Amino acid sequence: METRKPNIVLINCDDLGYGDLGCYGSRVNNTPTLDQMAEKGIRFTNFYMASPVCSPSRGSMLTGCYPRRIGFGNFEGRGVLFPGQGVGLNPEEITIARLLKNVGYNTMLVGKWHCGDQPEFLPTRHGFDHYYGLPYSNDMGRQAGRNEREGYPPLPLMLDEEVIQEQPDQASLTERYVEQCVRFIRKNKDTPFFLYFAHMYVHLPIYAPERFLKQSRNGDYGAAVECIDWSVSVILDELKTQGLDKNTLVIFTSDNGARGDRGSSNAPLRGGKMTTWEGGMRVPCIMYWPGVIPSGQVCDEIITSMDFYPTIARFAGAGIPLDRIIDGKDISSIVLGEEGAKSPHKAFFYYHGDNLEAVRSGDWKLHIRKGDREVRELYNLREDISESHNVYEKYPEIVKKLEEYIDECRKDLGDKAAGIEGENIRPIGRVENPVPLTHYNPDHPYIIAMYDKEDTG
Repeated sequence: METRKPNIVLINCDDLGYGDLGCYGSRVNNTPTLDQMAEKGIRFTNFYMASPVCSPSRGSMLTGCYPRRIGFGNFEGRGVLFPGQGVGLNPEEITIARLLKNVGYNTMLVGKWHCGDQPEFLPTRHGFDHYYGLPYSNDMGRQAGRNEREGYPPLPLMLDEEVIQEQPDQASLTERYVEQCVRFIRKNKDTPFFLYFAHMYVHLPIYAPERFLKQSRNGDYGAAVECIDWSVSVILDELKTQGLDKNTLVIFTSDNGARGDRGSSNAPLRGGKMTTWEGGMRVPCIMYWPGVIPSGQVCDEIITSMDFYPTIARFAGAGIPLDRIIDGKDISSIVLGEEGAKSPHKAFFYYHGDNLEAVRSGDWKLHIRKGDREVRELYNLREDISESHNVYEKYPEIVKKLEEYIDECRKDLGDKAAGIEGENIRPIGRVENPVPLTHYNPDHPYIIAMYDKEDTG
């Protein structure tokens, strides 16, 4: 009898920080389900997203490539995609959803996309059979404090390629997302499936359900984190109820670090979202697969979100494209707890937009730029996780080696600040005459015509 291919559930949060879960040290957010996932699976302590902001991070994770590789360094001068822009994930790119679909998987994205809102860029054009969610951030709708600002039409909730509601009640949206996930699991219980659940939380503005607000010890933020934990418990329960838990790899992570305010935490890391300090790009990552991933693993190896692509492909029996560079590496040996398994990365590069700002190799991290400033800072992350003791002058031989990696990366991917284009980058997708998905209509019966919080993320 042929062994069925494993199901894949990828859960990606928005702006969740390294220190926001109990199993990563939080003492203010209750996350019993995720803590148990970590206890019974593998928890990564040196896991990186490829960008400190959402659009490049998500495009990178889905394609297994550094953002610059796929033209996602910047978006017509902006750091992330905005409503109605004429750029997005190039239709020529091959996402992990498309790879899995090609080998018999049913695929669905529930939640935030943020890789382009024009028809050519939507999830249904990138390997997802179905899509339900917000095409970009939840602060990109009509909101207090900026109702007259250009570029923020009503927030669209989509089903496949159709807007089914404008300005939805955000406090109820996660529950609606979970319902869609459960429906998808039940419908596809007899076939291999890939479910990508991309949370709205904990991106600002935060509207959390009353139940979680009442029990939170950390305000709105803690309520949203606990709602995330609840949502994971429902999905795990459904997998077990359907007898699918032992044939499903569940991955939990975040698109970038937390902002570092309003109750969020990247502790003990320095910096946060929109920075290339550790707090901007090192995030939680837990993998859980009962009976396959050994319990109680804590992995300190350098792992990236780009590694999901070849690793999931390996588990699913899908070949990765050979006609293009894929930056991710197969980490299946690490995930499965094989003795002696090590990180396949000789170096990891920290980009902020199109600018190369830092490199890590082993325990060492060299910063060469921060925004518009050149810097020379070296840290040993094993001894100094919070990047507080610059030892640049003390280890010239380490600096020299890391500078060689920087030179290699610049040649390959480019570095705008250094005036280097890069030899192996691919174009972003473009369309002519883009239009927003929605337009404000004062006669439309919105349930919430204007979100009342002025918080934006």
